[in-house]
Amino acid sequence: MSWVIIGLAATTMLAMALVLSFVLGWANRAFHVEVDPRVDASIDVLPGANCGGCGYVGCGEYAEAIVLDDAPVNLCTVGGKSCTEALAAVMGVEAAVSYPWRPVVHCGARTGDRLGRSPYIGEQRCGPANLVTDVQGCTYGCLGFGDCTRACDFDAIHIDDGLARVDYSTCVGCGACAKVCPRNIITMAPFKSDRMLVVQCSNHDAGKDVKAVCKVGCMGCRACERTSGMFTVQNNLSTIDYDSYTHENLESGLLAAKKCPRNRLVFVGIPSEKDILVAAKEELPDLIKPDFKTTVDDTEWRG
Repeated sequence: MSWVIIGLAATTMLAMALVLSFVLGWANRAFHVEVDPRVDASIDVLPGANCGGCGYVGCGEYAEAIVLDDAPVNLCTVGGKSCTEALAAVMGVEAAVSYPWRPVVHCGARTGDRLGRSPYIGEQRCGPANLVTDVQGCTYGCLGFGDCTRACDFDAIHIDDGLARVDYSTCVGCGACAKVCPRNIITMAPFKSDRMLVVQCSNHDAGKDVKAVCKVGCMGCRACERTSGMFTVQNNLSTIDYDSYTHENLESGLLAAKKCPRNRLVFVGIPSEKDILVAAKEELPDLIKPDFKTTVDDTEWRG
């Protein structure tokens, strides 16, 4: 190879590099899109979990929605209060008071409580099993194959004796478990306090039919409705009007929980330090009593 050929090759490579540099520089200026600096600031504030709990695909989309579409700054359940305050500071708005959203499993039937069960040898997932009849008598209850557990990136929901149970100490409220449940028995509810009274049943059948398929399901007897104004029975199922979930009404709610013949009105959430100290030497029952120290306000919501 002569020096002439080497020189021509080097000259050609240099020329190509110069041309490509010019083209890339021109494209960078021609196709440049101005980005509101608040979008980048919002992305820096968000946790980057991309869980979709805010209702958007990821943190980047939520940041753009905040800046460009005036989306609320308090939708990030993973970031919590500090994230809301930081986003409010970026946008120059006041952080509105919001409650953390947490999942509630509306089923309290363990494996032994479910009647009419048949052997299921198909794919051990809730989605496929939900398409098969006679897996269990109750067509509303938890199937217990753990789709919610696999969907949770925070190890906050597990299957215990065939029933999904939430670990509220690690749950961030992303809602992944609720989205994947094929029977929609997991709902997201704003927690006004660390512990919330909930209805652990989702069966809308008449009482006689419920007793035929479950040992603990709500029978729609209306005992709760007669005891407390917080409860109404709709389609044979007790529901709680959380707009009436006040400190005063909670006492009658506890009385209603005591009168429930199936013990389906229970508290879920994280116990207070006082509760832990009181129960430290006790064997806790399934139905945990509240300490009436919850705080509520007039925020309008219903769960």
